[in-house]
Formats: sequence, C-alpha cells, structure tokens
Amino acid sequence: MGEFFTLEALAALAALTSLEVVLGIDNVVFIAVLAGRLPAARQAAARRLGLSLAMFTRIALLFAISWTLSLTTPLFEMFSRAVSWRDLILLGGGLFLIVKATHEIFAQMETQDPHQPKAKAVSFWGVITQITLLDMIFSLDSVITAVGMTRHIWVMVVAIVLAVVIMLIFAGVVSRFIERHPSFRVLALAFLLLVGVMLTAEGMGQHIDRGYIYFAMAFSLAVELLNLKIQAKRARAAKVAVKAG
Repeated sequence: MGEFFTLEALAALAALTSLEVVLGIDNVVFIAVLAGRLPAARQAAARRLGLSLAMFTRIALLFAISWTLSLTTPLFEMFSRAVSWRDLILLGGGLFLIVKATHEIFAQMETQDPHQPKAKAVSFWGVITQITLLDMIFSLDSVITAVGMTRHIWVMVVAIVLAVVIMLIFAGVVSRFIERHPSFRVLALAFLLLVGVMLTAEGMGQHIDRGYIYFAMAFSLAVELLNLKIQAKRARAAKVAVKAG
C-alpha cells in the first residue's frame, strides 16, 4: 500500500493525468461537434456516454497491454517500410476523421440560416458508434505513451479516470460555447481536420509532433477570441450611438 503514495508514483500520476488531459483535447472537441448534431435534450447524455466509453476503452487496453504493444509488430513491408496494425489503425482513423470533418465543414458552409432546424435527423446510437470508433484510435497512442511513463498500472488507471472526470466537467462548457458561436464550430472542425492529417501521416510513418498542431490551434483560437471581443465592442458602440441619436 505504501508504494501507492511514494513521491515517484505521485509525480508519475500528476504528469500522466496532465498528459491524458492534453491528449484528450481532440477527443473532447470531436465529441462536442458530434453531440451538437443531436437534439439539445440528448447532447449531455451523448457526451457522458462517449467519454465514459473512452475511459473504459483505455483501461481495457491497459489490462490487455501485451496485446496492445503487439500492435506495433510489423505485419508486412510496403515501399521499404514495415507496416504494423498500429499504422493501419491510425491511417484508417485519420482518413475517417478527414472525411468526417470535411463533410461537417461543407454542411456548415451550405447552411443558410444557422438557427433553422437541422434538415437531417441524427441517430443517437449512430453518434455513439462514431465516438466509440474514434475513441479507440485516440486511446491507442495514449495507452502506449502511458506505459512508457510508469511501471505501475494503478497509476495509469487512476490517471485515465481523473483525466476523463476533468474532460467531463469541461465537455459541456466546450459544447455550449461551440454551439453559441458558429465560427468556433468551424475552427473546431478545422482542428479535427488537422488531427486527421496528423493521424494519417503517423500511419504512413511520418511523425508530426502534436505540439505544433496544438500551438497552431491555440493561436487561431486566440485570434478568433480577439475578433469576437472586437465585434462585441462594436455592437455595444452601435447601440450607444443609436440611443444617442
């Protein structure tokens, strides 16, 4: 029991929880975008179920760690490069995310009135199925990274649970913000498109540091927030001018 509270274990827990939260950002955005297609009454349930499935998927992969790590074993060679199950999974997930994000951006741009009802009904379980598929892709690298950081499986499990709890707290905030501001929805979809490109590149053996993608999106988010603030300031100034006139 004492090994649970050693300085080494607690430091690994803090570092791993932070890493899981950072690696889960794309997951939260994806869930927020997909859940936003559902009726308002069902969105919170979809977010909770989606993140809960992500948690159980990662824990299951941890307890099947020998199988998970075997996914990196080469299956065959193509263009003088060894290809593993991990590569194929990342490639498939990346292409799926690119197609999905492109389709959603196209649908967003084609909508004439953002407040009009959605023309196409979206199935709750269809959304959950898509979330589950992407959860498996996002979970794979997360688990492999966790294994490389600590030898205590309890640290990995607790870190995953804490990270999901944190994401559950903020998923609703992110979803509501995206729904209120259509431009941020497009920005979120652009972020998912970038993640899809990154996963596809990883599957083809080209490593792209996520830090570059997160920095680019953080910069874009800061610019859009500044733009939103300027627009709000102009709107207030216009109201004052109308009242004065």
